[in-house]
Amino acid sequence: MNVNGKLSSRKYRRIMVVLIVAAAVLVVFAVVCLWGAWENTALQLHSIAVRDEKIPDAFDGFTFAHVSDLHNTQFGEDQSRLAELLAGAKPDVIVVTGDVIDKRRPGTEHALDFFERAVRIAPVYYVTGNHEAVSKEYPDLREKMEKLGVTVLDNRAVDLERGGAHITLAGVDDPMFRTAEADKNASLMREKLAHVLADNGQYTVLLTHRPELFGVYREAGVDLAFAGHAHGGQFRLPWGKGIVAPNQGLFPKYTQGQYHEENGDMVVSRGLGNSSIPIRLNNRPEVVAVTLKKAD
Repeated sequence: MNVNGKLSSRKYRRIMVVLIVAAAVLVVFAVVCLWGAWENTALQLHSIAVRDEKIPDAFDGFTFAHVSDLHNTQFGEDQSRLAELLAGAKPDVIVVTGDVIDKRRPGTEHALDFFERAVRIAPVYYVTGNHEAVSKEYPDLREKMEKLGVTVLDNRAVDLERGGAHITLAGVDDPMFRTAEADKNASLMREKLAHVLADNGQYTVLLTHRPELFGVYREAGVDLAFAGHAHGGQFRLPWGKGIVAPNQGLFPKYTQGQYHEENGDMVVSRGLGNSSIPIRLNNRPEVVAVTLKKAD
């Protein structure tokens, strides 16, 4: 009886099993990494129709392209992939709701590349996010943006005209420009909106970074708010629920898409880049195309 041969055969089989399991684990790991890398850079265009009786007939079909939370991320050379997606949305205006730069990754080149391309597609309106509020680079970035033709809505409103009709487009700076205490954000926002918004009966669109203050916007008479900041809940469960968002915590209420509450609408973008949490899961970066529809 060849005992040594049997032991050697068993040892060989064990080694082969270990090697096969290790190889399988490595393959799964590689697939997950490749899928994750693709998902975090694969841009998506998300289309939404907002219906309201208050929308003027002339603005029926008017389209906003909503961009948020770039976080100093590059999508193609000189933002070519992002610009191509934006152009495909055929927007009447482009609205940007903050955090185009990132406090953890200094630099403004990617943001400026984006704005340089965006202004060639449609008029661009911009408000700040919390990262601009804490960045020493923001004053220089703003100066360069405005030279490119970007309109910065820093606690002010403008009139948009189409076919003789008008709507109001307003924008507010992020509360962090005034305070780092989150419990003061609502009162600060009420104060800003009281100063910015006019009671003129026009359909009113607000650009803001913060979706968690939707109730404040509705109280102020905003008809449609655009917001970002939530990064889509960062990790989205298969049935669509986000896991975590800044200033909303676990299982946040406002993370992506359209919300309608008491005669007010809000559209929240999942955004484009990442910041303190460097990856997304089931949560591709997006541009949102929002088309106004006159309700019957």
